[in-house]
Amino acid sequence: MSAAEQGAARAAGCPLCEGEGGELAWQDPGRRARVILVEHERFPGFCRVVWQDHVAEQTDLSEADQAWLMRLVARVERTVRDVMAPDKVNLAAFGNMVPHLHWHIIPRYRWDTHFPEAVWAAPQRERDASRIEALQARLPALRAALAALRAD
Repeated sequence: MSAAEQGAARAAGCPLCEGEGGELAWQDPGRRARVILVEHERFPGFCRVVWQDHVAEQTDLSEADQAWLMRLVARVERTVRDVMAPDKVNLAAFGNMVPHLHWHIIPRYRWDTHFPEAVWAAPQRERDASRIEALQARLPALRAALAALRAD
């Protein structure tokens, strides 16, 4: 069910209001946030934690919601680390292109195409298809682990 169908505060033209924004992996029973999987081909395990209502900044939330959201981001990071075994995890909340509050949780590997630069920077090396395939094989386990997240 999309954010629009759930009745969340939304903005016309916002891709995170009008659609899931990726493969839905988890939805808070209270409908405050969702976790989506993105970038399977280049960066398997790349997740976004998306605040359901259309707000641009973390400080647009109450202090209680800010704390709850950061606990969720940390749980997603821990889950990604446990399942995907990255060398590093990048966390980011830009919103420059899509001003809807969301956090990127990106597993990084010393051998990935962009390491040590950001995934949005110029590639540093060619894609290692066999290693990407091995990570993609972990995605069912990641999906299951994300689906089991607690919302408290």
